[in-house]
Amino acid sequence: MTAGSRRVAWARYLPLLLLLASVLGNAWAAGRDPLQSTMWDYHYQRLLKGEPYVFDERVKVLAPPFAEDARQVPIQVDAREVPGEVLRIEAWAELNPIPRVFTFHPGEQVLPVLAIRIRVEQATAIRAAALTRDGVWHVGSARVEAAGGGCTAPSVVRSQPGWEKHLGEVLGARFQRADGSRLRLRVSHPMDNGLVDAIPEFFLNQAQLRDEEGQALATLELYPAVSENPTLSLELQGREVARLWLRDNNGNEFEAVF
Repeated sequence: MTAGSRRVAWARYLPLLLLLASVLGNAWAAGRDPLQSTMWDYHYQRLLKGEPYVFDERVKVLAPPFAEDARQVPIQVDAREVPGEVLRIEAWAELNPIPRVFTFHPGEQVLPVLAIRIRVEQATAIRAAALTRDGVWHVGSARVEAAGGGCTAPSVVRSQPGWEKHLGEVLGARFQRADGSRLRLRVSHPMDNGLVDAIPEFFLNQAQLRDEEGQALATLELYPAVSENPTLSLELQGREVARLWLRDNNGNEFEAVF
């Protein structure tokens, strides 16, 4: 082979070599899945759309090691230590029949930390991905062991007489802190996920925290993986009045002032 033909051969394969180097470089930068889950790639493509990511221990996913009640599993996602502005947080339970838990858009006055209770159908990885302004997803992980059945168990709320009269009631309080406040609340709602026979989906799917003028401070999209009578905890900066607006997939709207 002449020198000229060798140069032609290298030129032909150069784009492929560059692509391979890029893929390997991205994989190295992202790191290995700390939980080595077979479902990671599937949810990465489906929820994060194949965008740049890195496994990051600064995104804390706090959950019990074992779910004593698979219908009510407390988790907290805390991305306050991630450098840069957090624009959005996606959370999901990988092996749930309905994996997605929430999409959270914190604002300037609401910190990127949220606590909630969810259902789990079996032992599963819990993920939270925080998107920063540079376009990178920072992924935190935890694993919950569970006996199972939390997503397909009959509703406790619906077994209580007159539950409809309390639909949308919000109970909660705002606790003052040195640099802001913590908002903790509970909403009366069955959060039906459509997996129980003859009971269609009926769940809170939108929430927004607003100021006195009605301007959005933070928005939250909820999915049927959230437990019935959902509980939420948010961290606010400042002590101005906050209004919570909620809407379910049947068009019912509820409000509360804190």
